[in-house]
Amino acid sequence: MDKGKDKLKIAAVQFCANEDKKENLTRISRYIHTAIEKGVDTVVLPEVFNCCGRTEVMVKNAEQIPGYTTSFLSDIAQRGGISIVCGTIYEKAEKNKVFNTSVLVGRDGEILAKYRKIHLFDVDISGRVRYKESDYVTAGNEIVTVSMDNFDVGLVICYDLRFCELFRILALRGAKIIFLPSAFTLATGKYHWEPLIKARAIENQVFIVAVNQIGTSPNNITCYGKSMIVDPWGRVLAEAEDDDNIISAEIDLNVLDTVRADIPSFSHRRIDLY
Repeated sequence: MDKGKDKLKIAAVQFCANEDKKENLTRISRYIHTAIEKGVDTVVLPEVFNCCGRTEVMVKNAEQIPGYTTSFLSDIAQRGGISIVCGTIYEKAEKNKVFNTSVLVGRDGEILAKYRKIHLFDVDISGRVRYKESDYVTAGNEIVTVSMDNFDVGLVICYDLRFCELFRILALRGAKIIFLPSAFTLATGKYHWEPLIKARAIENQVFIVAVNQIGTSPNNITCYGKSMIVDPWGRVLAEAEDDDNIISAEIDLNVLDTVRADIPSFSHRRIDLY
């Protein structure tokens, strides 16, 4: 993207990952190249896209960053002239523990930023979902914004969606687009996914690119899908069908400027807590 442009075409890849890393990366490569053919500037992948299944398998497949998966995607980004939000991968931490990490790769193939998931998915929804991510994932402690193609963007992951203060901090730090790779479950997703995404977009007057897995992985947890790109007014610019597919939309910062001018919530006097 040329300096000074205010539009960005973004694609989101929704699919159901399994425990076979090589197969997942082969599939992802095909999806990304399809998106490149459509002229996108950025491709966003879902949470744990390179290996999703039983805990022991996922932890065993954890990597260093940079490492195998990020190098694989860096090469595609450089050759395709696009940026890639590498969903999340498990990053090696201390013994038998990992970070759940989102990585942003720039057009030149270099890593621009990485964000380690702060809010871990520890829930027990009677009869539907019982999961304790903190048993094997170490929580991150850094809020991340970065400049990508002259756009200020923020990184969050899945369960972070429920914590409005994180999104507010990202917006106050200048983020105009927030990327949300997820493996949001069916049990909660059918009631909470879209309302929360729209709320975070509206209250912070930002674009949100929410990319979810779809279907049942080898750990017998079913993800909701319904990946979507939402503008600062809460309008859904693109929404995925209920299968593996790619969606795309144009992000126009003029829309964000108009929304913030019409409802100037960021210009109101506030207690500066951050």
